[in-house]
Amino acid sequence: MAPIKRPQSKSSWFRFVLTLGTFVALAILIYVLRKQIGDTISNLGKVNAWVLLLIIPLQIFGYDLNARFCTSVLATLGEKVGYKAMYRLSLELNFVNHILPSGGVSGISYFTMRMRKFGVSPAKSTMVQLVKLFLLYVSFQPLLVLGVFLLAMRGHVNELVLTTATSIVTLLIIGTIVVLYIAESRARVQAFLGFVTNLLNRIIGLVRRGRPAAINMARAEQAFSEMHDAYVLLKDRWRQLKMPFIYSLLDNIVELTTLYVVYIAFGRLVNVGAVILAYAVANFAGLISILPAGIGVFEGLMTATLVATGIPADLSIAVTIMYRVISMFTQLLPGYILYQKNLRRGFKEA
Repeated sequence: MAPIKRPQSKSSWFRFVLTLGTFVALAILIYVLRKQIGDTISNLGKVNAWVLLLIIPLQIFGYDLNARFCTSVLATLGEKVGYKAMYRLSLELNFVNHILPSGGVSGISYFTMRMRKFGVSPAKSTMVQLVKLFLLYVSFQPLLVLGVFLLAMRGHVNELVLTTATSIVTLLIIGTIVVLYIAESRARVQAFLGFVTNLLNRIIGLVRRGRPAAINMARAEQAFSEMHDAYVLLKDRWRQLKMPFIYSLLDNIVELTTLYVVYIAFGRLVNVGAVILAYAVANFAGLISILPAGIGVFEGLMTATLVATGIPADLSIAVTIMYRVISMFTQLLPGYILYQKNLRRGFKEA
């Protein structure tokens, strides 16, 4: 990281605080993961390093899919942003979402801020990220059903596994229906988001007593209205969302393949269905974790699910930790560099 100079203006102070904050957050992340990092290093001698290197092209392809997804949805909304700029932003977003445990909310805010430099409204920027989350979950449903089927074929479906898989599929379906129901009506959108805004203002008000509401309701309602307009535009052009759906499906497949590559590196071929189910459980639970990147929750639940499907505990623990540490830090490093570079420029695209 470049030497920190004494800031001279308000904007400089803002960038200074963000620089220091993200650096500290990254240092905390490394400290919390110190044991996992040590375990990963000690296990490197037990794996095929050449196979493990396949993670890098898989991650490069994953960022390519993310960039293509965002440019495609933005084009559907009538906005044009270059592929190269979006690819760089995808790396930055990965860093922000890993460092700040907010279930993707931090990434949405950061994406919205960065898109202002391209003349994209906050409503459209937010809609792009919401559609991304929505399609990622929707496209994962057939993969989860396939996973349960593969487990059943090998006789690895017990009552716990079946209950877990059924619960996740049910939540996904119900969530999809609820989201579409709310989005169909401008009044329902404003009522729901208004409730969320009021709730956030009350929570923030507990800390900032006697001060004005942190979120201006008039501005919030205008933003909600613009978001609904963006939704209606996407709905009218729903056929153009075919490729974004495919990008989302491939993105899920790439992540599952990345995890499976670690098993291959250990010289073991396990049931693909077990990997799919464990990945689903870990990611859903990781959304509500208070720690960066869902540390602890993700690893614990993934290992428990893998063991429940018949994979030995020692192998599950080693693979999960190695997958998390390697995939996380090969992604965080470029994301951190680009984030800091844009922060020093005031988030102006080169």
